[in-house]
Amino acid sequence: MVQGTLGYLDPEYLLTSQLTEKSDVYSFGVVLVELLTGKKPHCFKGPEEERCLAMYFLSSLKDDRLFHVLEDHIAQEGNTEQLKEIANLAKRCLRVKGEERPTMKEVAMELEGLRMMEKHPWVNDGLNSEETECLIGEQPDTYRYGGNVNMTAGYDSIRGEVLISVGDGR
Repeated sequence: MVQGTLGYLDPEYLLTSQLTEKSDVYSFGVVLVELLTGKKPHCFKGPEEERCLAMYFLSSLKDDRLFHVLEDHIAQEGNTEQLKEIANLAKRCLRVKGEERPTMKEVAMELEGLRMMEKHPWVNDGLNSEETECLIGEQPDTYRYGGNVNMTAGYDSIRGEVLISVGDGR
C-alpha cells in the first residue's frame, strides 16, 4: 500500500512501494520548486499541464521558461544566476530515477555554496565562475546540531590540516 502526500511522492516509490534515501531527495526537490514558484505541489484546478507542479516546473525549464513560473517577487528581486542554479538543483532532485538524483548531503553542500557565494565580495565583480572558484576556494561543510550550535569543518591546504570551528552563540 502506497502512503504519502500527493505531489511529494517519489515516482519510483509509486512503482515499487519502497522508500529510499533518494525518495527524500525527490520530495525536497518538490519543496524547492514550491519555494521558487509559490505554488502548491498538486492542484486540481487550472490547465491539465499545470496540475502537477514538479512536471510543470520541469517542462518550463525544458522550454526555457524558468522566469515565467517563478513567483513574481522572487523573479524580480532574486539573483538571476543563483535562481538558475537553484532551479537546476531542483531539476536534479526531481529526476525520475533515484540513482540519478544527488544525495541530500550533496544538495545541502550545493545550497551552502550558493549561500556563501552570495556573501563573498568577489562574486559580483564580473569574474567567471572558474575564476571565482579559484580565488575563493572550495566552501567548507557546515553542520547544524540541536540548539544554537553550528559546526563548520574545512581543510587548510597550506597546513594539510582539518579545521573545525564551533559557533558558541556570541
